[in-house]
Amino acid sequence: MPPGAIGPMMVAARRDNQGVGAFNIIGIEHAEAIVTGAEAARAPVVLQISQNCVAYHGALEPLGLAALAIARAAAVPVAVHLDHACDESLVRQAAAVGIGSVMFDASTLPYADNVRATRAVARWCRERGIWVESEIGEIGGKDGVHAAGARTRPDEAAAYAAATGVDALAVAVGSSHAMLTRDAVLDLELIGAIRRAVPVPLVLHGSSGVADDLLAAAVRAGMTKINIATQLNKAFTAAIRGCLARDSALVDPRRYTAAGREAVCAEVTRLLAVLGAAGQASAGQAGAGPAAACS
Repeated sequence: MPPGAIGPMMVAARRDNQGVGAFNIIGIEHAEAIVTGAEAARAPVVLQISQNCVAYHGALEPLGLAALAIARAAAVPVAVHLDHACDESLVRQAAAVGIGSVMFDASTLPYADNVRATRAVARWCRERGIWVESEIGEIGGKDGVHAAGARTRPDEAAAYAAATGVDALAVAVGSSHAMLTRDAVLDLELIGAIRRAVPVPLVLHGSSGVADDLLAAAVRAGMTKINIATQLNKAFTAAIRGCLARDSALVDPRRYTAAGREAVCAEVTRLLAVLGAAGQASAGQAGAGPAAACS
């Protein structure tokens, strides 16, 4: 499976009621750790680069090309995905780099404007073989603009998917972005109702705030793509803090970022098992590189 070929991954997972782990990266260490963790789990995985991450680095191309190279060398299917792009020009940059999957986020616009903008982006992407995710309901916590109590109605979700022609739909069912605690309460009945109403895979944003048992239940209820960012950042930062606390004389970043990378790797392996993705990467799907294990 070439980098960016997320479509077959998502279709298979939706059909088999399994989750696809989609993990946001901050830098190369995150990307390496996520792929190594997926290899240890023998699971397909998605590397996500958010618009905020692009702003942090100042450009999409350097990190995007690095992520694509890491994906190509992986022993499991790895897709590279542009996450929460609010700017259409960033979608075009992703296409130019070779990223084959994007999330176009027009959710802050009035509904009619959201549909119009998303439909145009989806049409442009489809002509270029790019897979498109979008969002109808507001998901709590993103930059302070989303209401934490927002919920996506099944009928609106079905109408939005049909009107825009997107390949996957992020819905609001009780999660919230950037949560540091894992006590979000998901509406499993609502997930099931949206799953029955919408013919494309559903995406759960803000999954770091959801406990393991509820994540697994959300997948069983009908969620397919599970986006996780903050949980990995917590593991990465905690490991680095611990490493520096043990040896305050450390100055070589490779020594302490390696600890962060190992922690992220282990957490990815664990979470992929929670989502039911472990063992789903068959030998026929594997890429060029050998399977690895978290050190």
